[in-house]
Amino acid sequence: MHCVIVTAGSRGDVQPYLALAVALRDAGHRVTLATHTPFRAWIEGYGIAFRPLAGDPQAVLAAPGARAWTADGSRAGLLRFGVQLWREFGGLIAGILDDLIPATHDADIVIWSAVCMAAAQLREARGVPVVGALLQPLTPTGDFAAVGLSWRTPVTADDRAKFVRSHVVGEQLIWQPARRHVNRWRRTTLGLPPLPLAGPYSRQRNADHPLLYAFGKAVIPRPADWPDWVHVTGWWTLPAPADYTPSAALARFLDDGAPPVCINFGSMTPVDGARLGRTVLDAAERAGCRVLVVQGWGDLAGDTPLPAWAHVERDVPHDWLFPRCAAVVHHGGSGTTGAAARAGVPTIIAPLGFDQRFWATRMESLGTSVATIDRRLLTPATLAPALERAVRDMRVRDAAARLGERLRAESGTAGAVSRIEAHAARG
Repeated sequence: MHCVIVTAGSRGDVQPYLALAVALRDAGHRVTLATHTPFRAWIEGYGIAFRPLAGDPQAVLAAPGARAWTADGSRAGLLRFGVQLWREFGGLIAGILDDLIPATHDADIVIWSAVCMAAAQLREARGVPVVGALLQPLTPTGDFAAVGLSWRTPVTADDRAKFVRSHVVGEQLIWQPARRHVNRWRRTTLGLPPLPLAGPYSRQRNADHPLLYAFGKAVIPRPADWPDWVHVTGWWTLPAPADYTPSAALARFLDDGAPPVCINFGSMTPVDGARLGRTVLDAAERAGCRVLVVQGWGDLAGDTPLPAWAHVERDVPHDWLFPRCAAVVHHGGSGTTGAAARAGVPTIIAPLGFDQRFWATRMESLGTSVATIDRRLLTPATLAPALERAVRDMRVRDAAARLGERLRAESGTAGAVSRIEAHAARG
């Protein structure tokens, strides 16, 4: 069976699908992963076939609007980033839509991510089986509000009704900016009539369009009001390469003292990271803890003189690194949240936007994150006490360790593979 996976976005939006691709390949299937060209060498390095989709997310996040927003999380920076995205959105979505056709032309089954949701319509156009594979809970439920909002457990029936409505609003926030482009693609490329104003959701809520959710059941238990074709599998994890060896400097740093706190904002790291780097180093000095800064896509603390208790690396596999750390400070992306939770270490989450506040407040409600600090409020005065608690509060450390044990018992990719195979057999 030829499985074609289509996804778009930052590395955190691609890595879980690479993990799924590897699992499908190991189960004996032919697999192709279609995404942005900058990820090609990384994907092919795992022995997975690659096909291109339009766009360069690293270039998007290096543009002035994104740089202003990731630097300090300010509302002014967010506005500039929003304007930038709006200007580029039409060309980007049109390019992805055009590339979906050659990327999936010989697929026996198409597995699509949230950004590539239009690929679900290939079921209607070609009759090919399709599976939605999502990193955030997007199916309406009364158990919690839509991603992008804070986590809160419902208390009353009115709470549940409000949560369901928030998901419906969230669906429209995804659909309406893309509606004109998707309907033009349907007419000119697929030969299909346009979708209605409210979008494709009602016609795709059935067993022909199953959904797989890549997050831990111990973090988001499957809501009872979800239909039986919606499945929570557990996080899809990409193990460190078998031949991975840390740099000599990193190995020495880890061996020379107590486990450090890892600072890792991934793709949400500012290109100009001097100010944020000084913030985290000042906070760590106040808290009296060692720090390992992972720069990700930015330049966090790149030009800052480092004391002996701090070290900087460009990139280190999360599943290898996080268990060796005392705590993790991160941005709250789904994949990083899952890696830290599986490692069984406390977290401090500094969200910027998207789904990050949802994950931040959920982990705080589970007692494994000591604080949610918006990026614009991240200062030495706010971060230092959170670092102290993450390193020294045994209640938090015990809660994180217990959650990690439960999550490590899950095999998310194995569950996803079995669901994909069952759907393909159904036809």
